[in-house]
Amino acid sequence: MSERYCGKFRNDSPRMHNWNYSQGTFFVTIVTKNRQPYFGEIIDGEMHLSILGKIVNAEWLKTVSIRPDMHITLDEFEIMPDHFHGIIGFRQGGDPCHQDVTIRVGFNRRDAMHCVPTIKTTKTIATNVKNKFGPQSKYLASIIRGFKSSVTTQARKLGLVFDWQPRYHEHAIRDDMELKRIVEYIRNNPTNY
Repeated sequence: MSERYCGKFRNDSPRMHNWNYSQGTFFVTIVTKNRQPYFGEIIDGEMHLSILGKIVNAEWLKTVSIRPDMHITLDEFEIMPDHFHGIIGFRQGGDPCHQDVTIRVGFNRRDAMHCVPTIKTTKTIATNVKNKFGPQSKYLASIIRGFKSSVTTQARKLGLVFDWQPRYHEHAIRDDMELKRIVEYIRNNPTNY
């Protein structure tokens, strides 16, 4: 298909193709749409969180308790007026290839308006199935997606106008020296902003 459009309408993934995003330590940066300063302001080199900034803080801290099976650790993080920096480490627990698979049988009518079956029978069997893309719920991307979604949901409940920039930036931290350098960068971010 890419030959047909000469790569014109396809964005390549920013992810490293040979890196395991289900384990490791990552430095992530998530930005607000149009870099709007929704999360607060910096006064005299110190970040003062808005209501939305406090929501970001609370939702980030919930990440560990929401996904206990991933053994997540949160390291240094900083909420800036228009973006968020954080260091997150995790490793998968359990067998990533074991999934419950639902097999649907007996679809014989469809609701024309919604294009969904109206009569079905299902049976669920436990089996070892390898999705060619791997399990999609235990990766860095799923953690960030859930975090962004929960912040947006809380903001909307309070009637706050807010949106994230699509995507996010991540960097795989490969050694202790790099980790120390990134921690210092995050800590000094408000004074260098």
